[in-house]
Amino acid sequence: MARMNVRAALLLAVGVLLCAGPPALRADGVTVALYPTAQTVTPGAEFDLYVQCTVAGAPFNAFDTIVGWNPAALTNIPLSPVSQQVGSYMTGACGTTFHIFLRGASSDTITDVLLCDGVSLTGPGQLYRLRFRASSTPQQTSVQFQSVQFYNAGMYVNPVHTTNAAIGIGMPPTGVGDPLVPGLTLDAAPNPSRGPLALALGADRPGLQLLTVRDVQGRLVCRLDGGWFPAGPRIVAWDGRDNGGIRVPAGIYFVTLELAGRYTSKRVTLLP
Repeated sequence: MARMNVRAALLLAVGVLLCAGPPALRADGVTVALYPTAQTVTPGAEFDLYVQCTVAGAPFNAFDTIVGWNPAALTNIPLSPVSQQVGSYMTGACGTTFHIFLRGASSDTITDVLLCDGVSLTGPGQLYRLRFRASSTPQQTSVQFQSVQFYNAGMYVNPVHTTNAAIGIGMPPTGVGDPLVPGLTLDAAPNPSRGPLALALGADRPGLQLLTVRDVQGRLVCRLDGGWFPAGPRIVAWDGRDNGGIRVPAGIYFVTLELAGRYTSKRVTLLP
């Protein structure tokens, strides 16, 4: 019943407040991921996941999703006020949103609508933020889209391409460092290293790439590279510094390459 009420409220808000009429919808739909798509967190640690529109696509001004997880591995922690969970891409486009957040034992139901007449988004950008606490037991788990729908002026926007998040609690998540991700390659040399790392990237198609470094708790250390690149190999250097230009401590880090909802990660070790 709560699910039906959310969808009804969503369609009512969009249809009434954006009555200027829907623009033509592009056929490529929306590509959305739970980001970071792979991370390792310390047992008992709190961490954030983001509903992220990863590439430019069809215009939308609202979305409705259910995000689920294993309650034996993760506990959702709502922010206070919950309006802080609305992503910067949404709030930056329109100062007023229609927002519903329904917390469950193993899933959250989220509805978010831009209430500025004629305003639509195409991506990429951060749509929503969720905070979790990891269990004290080392294990591999995931957070998943159980359902997701985008809208533009009351009309469905399809297709929706989704990528779930793999999480390792006290260990690398499933697939981290796996070189067999179709069409994507990522390697680092030397590894381990006391100095700069050379990261060899490869992609089978052009597109918007994002290369990031995170620590073992899943916190962003630095955004190394991002933008539209052609298919093929390239080299990116990391000097072991964070976004502020400060040398990071020795330890284990995860470099992740993302392209069009796919990802591959490489575990690297910095020596003292």
